Amino acid sequence: MTTLQDIYSSRDANTSAIIARQDPVVYARGTYAQALSDAQLEAYARDGFIVLHDVFGPDEVQAMLAEVKRMSEDPDIVKLDEAITEPGSDAVRSIFRMHELSDMASRLARDPRLIHVARQVLGSEVYIHQSRANLKPGFKGKEFYWHSDFETWHVEDGMPRMRALSCSVLLTDNNECNGPLMLVPSSHQQFIACQGETPKNHYKQSLKKQEFGVPDPISLQLLVEQGGIEAATAQAGSVIFFDCNTMHGSASNISPWPRANVFMVYNSIENTLEAPKNGLNPRPEYIATRKKFVPLEPLEAKVAAI
Repeated sequence: MTTLQDIYSSRDANTSAIIARQDPVVYARGTYAQALSDAQLEAYARDGFIVLHDVFGPDEVQAMLAEVKRMSEDPDIVKLDEAITEPGSDAVRSIFRMHELSDMASRLARDPRLIHVARQVLGSEVYIHQSRANLKPGFKGKEFYWHSDFETWHVEDGMPRMRALSCSVLLTDNNECNGPLMLVPSSHQQFIACQGETPKNHYKQSLKKQEFGVPDPISLQLLVEQGGIEAATAQAGSVIFFDCNTMHGSASNISPWPRANVFMVYNSIENTLEAPKNGLNPRPEYIATRKKFVPLEPLEAKVAAI
């Protein structure tokens, strides 16, 4: 059961709450590694995210996109639990455990253009908590409703503190029409405790459509009134880094333009998982790394190209 010592208690009552963040955003004053400039770190700390343009070149992007397409069409991969389909469709929505299923994704996880940002922000060595490809096919890619990743990772995975971040590598142009990632600036400074008791094996439904661990309308409205909403539109090859507690979501894709992104979730090696909250059973390893917490060794820049 959740105890009084859990400062980010959630889903253990029928009421919502807004709780002030108790953790840093940038650890060790951003001195652990050198990647972002002082101005970029300040923007990340203020907004809870930053968009870096043209991080990967066209050839790298095309190679990664071809790999994701290959995997989404490979019958041996599609039949795995790691492959999640769209609600009401056999179209692949997500492929989890990318960094272990694909050599290319494994190199991407250790690419200095990504991992050194994570090490700098989190102030420590890091490991992959979760990796996935998210696909939104044209005309039929469904939405991802508003949520804080940390709320789910804390409750369902037992992540102790807000010392993790996600990066989304854009493999296609993310424009205003094809369901880009939307973020609420400064929302990472408030934790939204959510209503409702988590159903057993909630992940089986939530990976298709999340209904528990989502903010109530009043809390969400307050966050948006304070920070607004920013659509992270950018060209393929750009990368969005965002704090684990930043409120985000995306609309469905009713345009003809598909959207494809690869996500790497880095967690501090000093923030490894404990038991899930509220008596829940741990989620599968492909969703939340739990068996081994091994720091990633960054690739040398000269061999990092995809």
